[in-house]
Amino acid sequence: MASRLAVRIRATPWWARVLVVWLLTRLLTTAIILVIASTQEQNPWTGPHPPYLAYSAIWDGNWYKIVSFYGYPSTLPVTSTGQVGENAWAFMPGYPFLVSLLRVATGGQWEVLALGVSVVCGLAAALVFYRLMRRVLGADGQALFAVLLFCVAPVSPLLQLSYAESMYLLLLVIALHLVVSRRYGWLFLVVPIMAFTRPSGLAFALFLVLHTIVRFVTRARDPYPARQRVLTSVLAVYSGLLGLAWPAIAWFATGDLTAYTDTELAWRAPYIGYVELVPFTAWFQGGNWWVGAPLGAILVVVLIVLFVAILFSPWVKRLGIDLRLWVASYGLYLLAVFFPQSSTFRLLMPMFPLLGAAAVPRSIVFRVLLVVVSVALQIGWLLICWAVYGADWTPP
Repeated sequence: MASRLAVRIRATPWWARVLVVWLLTRLLTTAIILVIASTQEQNPWTGPHPPYLAYSAIWDGNWYKIVSFYGYPSTLPVTSTGQVGENAWAFMPGYPFLVSLLRVATGGQWEVLALGVSVVCGLAAALVFYRLMRRVLGADGQALFAVLLFCVAPVSPLLQLSYAESMYLLLLVIALHLVVSRRYGWLFLVVPIMAFTRPSGLAFALFLVLHTIVRFVTRARDPYPARQRVLTSVLAVYSGLLGLAWPAIAWFATGDLTAYTDTELAWRAPYIGYVELVPFTAWFQGGNWWVGAPLGAILVVVLIVLFVAILFSPWVKRLGIDLRLWVASYGLYLLAVFFPQSSTFRLLMPMFPLLGAAAVPRSIVFRVLLVVVSVALQIGWLLICWAVYGADWTPP
């Protein structure tokens, strides 16, 4: 019976299997969210026990709605101490403007359309992720299990909430697939949309620089024609410029050179006050804030060492050099500019190719345990980061 079921599953089109995984995991996550919403107290965005649609659009979802309806301020808000306060410039326009276009075209409700974009993009990302994992891992079962991990990951509820992550992950997995398959030309279309959906241009530029160097060094065993050399080099510069474009637009619109960075710094002010943006210091500041000095800084160093060790572990090596370079590039980007707090779990989402490494072992016990732990952490993330309790300081 089991063997016949396995044969039938293998005979099912790959996209149908991914669709089933997507639907079942989304039903599970929906049930979890509804249970948590039923216990939700009144908060800045909704009344008590909010319906799913309203609950899906709180936190940054409200900021995206503001951008969608009102755009960006030409004058930056200032706090009572004279510092730049939280404002819409921290949220890039790709996702809210797409929802706006759909709202104009259909007349639909913003919350419905925002949620619809997230769900559709999340499904599409799962489908492309399967193709990427099938390419690098080879085995269908491993690729499908990687998709399952993608769908039950601790922060996977964001795939069905009014956040830009689904759209960004779709664009990112398409971009990574294009690089792995050496179809560089299409990246000229994907990279700009990706860069204006979530901050990514500089990290992707670094990835392309490293990719270009590795391809040049290994050209004897992996032919690297002149045309591809030109394309990857131009793309690296192109992505870097796009990574600087949003801060430049904020400067042009407000007349303030540091409008974007000052806006981003406003979100870490409740922790460490208003400080200058000095690359590669925020994690050490955060470590010392969370656990005290010098233990915090030591812990950050340990995390860096562990991260490097993971990149060179046998399972991660199965992903191939390109995906490892992306994870390393994005990790370096986070280390350079982000302050560690509750949103860090969400900011780790672009490292999702690592889920493919967790899909390498074929042990059923290991896989079941991994899924159970992932779902448990998903519940924990929703309770700690999404649910709002009084003056909540753990944003998702």
